[in-house]
Amino acid sequence: MNPFIQRTVCVLALVLAAACSETSDTADKLTPAAQLPASKPGFVNKVWEVGLSSGVSPGMLYVFLSDGTLAMTSPNSKATFGAWTLKDGAFTMIEDSLAYRVDILSLSDDAFRIRSHNPGGSVEISMVPAKSAPLAP
Repeated sequence: MNPFIQRTVCVLALVLAAACSETSDTADKLTPAAQLPASKPGFVNKVWEVGLSSGVSPGMLYVFLSDGTLAMTSPNSKATFGAWTLKDGAFTMIEDSLAYRVDILSLSDDAFRIRSHNPGGSVEISMVPAKSAPLAP
């Protein structure tokens, strides 16, 4: 099976497992920013695919699991894991033990646009819901 499809299937399985095991304790840990819904931010437990970015390869996948896990993969790399938090209106992504403040520029069912303030400069990432890949026979 194609390695990218395998990683995509693994990420989707993680999303389903997190969605099925979500508890009110997890929801209580998240404090949504003012522009996000009061219950659960609309980007959680969805597989997002990068369309355009000033620093991330198109096709890269991001999943923000409800337990605070951040899963990332692309057709050219192994899956990596980080973390994310949304507390007191501050959205933060943690990759390789480095925390980055992140601005949510726009969020809808069909688009998620962020600006990550990395040490090397800001990176804008525009994402859409990931296309499901057919499984190879």
